[in-house]
Amino acid sequence: MAMADNGRVVCKCTSRRSFCFREVTFDEKPNLRNHLRNVSTVPLFRNGLITRCPSVAGNSILSMDARENSRSSILSSSRHQRVPIYVMMPVDAFCIDGSGRPKIRKIKALTVALKALKLAGVHGIAVEVWWGIVERFSPLAYDWSLYEELFKLVSESELKLHVALSFHSNMNCSSSRKGGVSLPLWIIEIGDHNKHIYYRDQNGLSNDDYLTLGVDHVPLFCGRTAIQCYEDFMLSFVKKFESFIGSVIEEISVGLGPSGELRYPAHPFGDGRWNFPGIGEFQCYDKYMMDDLKMAACKEGKPQWGERGPQNAGGYNSLPSGVPFFEEGEESFLSDYGCFFLEWYSGRLLHHADDILAKAAKILRKYQENKKTSILLVAKIAGIFWWYQTVAHPAELTAGYYNTALRDGYDPVASILSRHGVALHFSCLEMMDTDNPASYLCSPEGLRQQIWTASKKRIIHLIGRNTNERFDRVGLWQIHANCHHSQAEAVRSFTYFRMNDKIFRAENWNNFVPFVRKMSANW
Repeated sequence: MAMADNGRVVCKCTSRRSFCFREVTFDEKPNLRNHLRNVSTVPLFRNGLITRCPSVAGNSILSMDARENSRSSILSSSRHQRVPIYVMMPVDAFCIDGSGRPKIRKIKALTVALKALKLAGVHGIAVEVWWGIVERFSPLAYDWSLYEELFKLVSESELKLHVALSFHSNMNCSSSRKGGVSLPLWIIEIGDHNKHIYYRDQNGLSNDDYLTLGVDHVPLFCGRTAIQCYEDFMLSFVKKFESFIGSVIEEISVGLGPSGELRYPAHPFGDGRWNFPGIGEFQCYDKYMMDDLKMAACKEGKPQWGERGPQNAGGYNSLPSGVPFFEEGEESFLSDYGCFFLEWYSGRLLHHADDILAKAAKILRKYQENKKTSILLVAKIAGIFWWYQTVAHPAELTAGYYNTALRDGYDPVASILSRHGVALHFSCLEMMDTDNPASYLCSPEGLRQQIWTASKKRIIHLIGRNTNERFDRVGLWQIHANCHHSQAEAVRSFTYFRMNDKIFRAENWNNFVPFVRKMSANW
């Protein structure tokens, strides 16, 4: 990081001995600390000042413009078109009976609820298909019986399906403690002997919600790698439900991380380590990721950079102010080391998405090419909107999105999705900047604008979702406004998060039904 005499900030990132310079003009006295609380990234994107450095992981993923330009299919305009509504299944919809088999809870009540949603104009139901249920007891032993019953029930209600192939656990989510689903029991048994199959923080604490991407290509799972486990699961699913694909099943999202989102578990909710609006912690301390970091550092000619992650990046509940890595200085995110680490950290996440989505796209290709069927492949990203109005965007950095006021971190993600013909599933559509305390420097609006810009540039569909439960007219109409944004394409569909008893209360139902019908009508 160097400061030019004329007040310009020039950041030098090294990557395989190549350099990338970025320039942003500030005041006459260059001092980034003075701007940490005021910088908004939106004007920077609008003026085209943001570029990205070559990735430590190589250019095979990030430099995709030529391949994207060769794509023959261009998305038709969806503005002024209806937005189908999917409602996500209740979190406690399933349970394990006395024999250890999964079953649908309260099936009669669920049947009535599905019929009511259909009458209200809801298009379909979003269902999480859990790895920990289907392949629960032993590898390659798939039990689809629960989903056969559920899919039949949904189909008989004349509703469509958005299926979320879920390779994560929700046991640590506080809202899910009563119907939580773990990872497969045989995976947990492996993890009992090798904690490094899970993400780990700087204090050695593991997060067993999702396998670390460090084991994507390591055959630790009864002779298979993690990627092979995911691929085999997807193949079994498609074979089992082939007759539903393109008719009842219209969207399939593929889990890429905690909560199914492409991110690191930097903000673990429910185990007491993190509380909003903490910046979170880097999750790279399992031995497999550390080995990869060491290799990348040696390739860079800086072996000392591979010994550990940033040691001056605070803790889960730190605020950006006073945390050296997220301010200016010789050892900040703007330093040569900072650029190297963040390129590596985000680059590994991009490779993880590329590997899994390549498998999914190949499996579904024949259905997408068949004119008689309609199937959309989807990937979820997280809505990390707090501290967005700072230079560093620390909460996004710890989650694996190398997005700052000086760098666009979402365009590389959109590039990968575009490469595989995948839609981007994004949350926060009910939120406004003013919904949170000003001191947290949140901007869901700025983040949405950046996502819209990236999706338009890379010609990919957007799928919408709310983050917080909203039944009030203001919240629901805000969703409608964002789904039909005047400066962006309408989202392809919207997933309401999620079905529960409250949605059917008279005062809420009287708001929800007009919302669904307005979203579902051409306008």
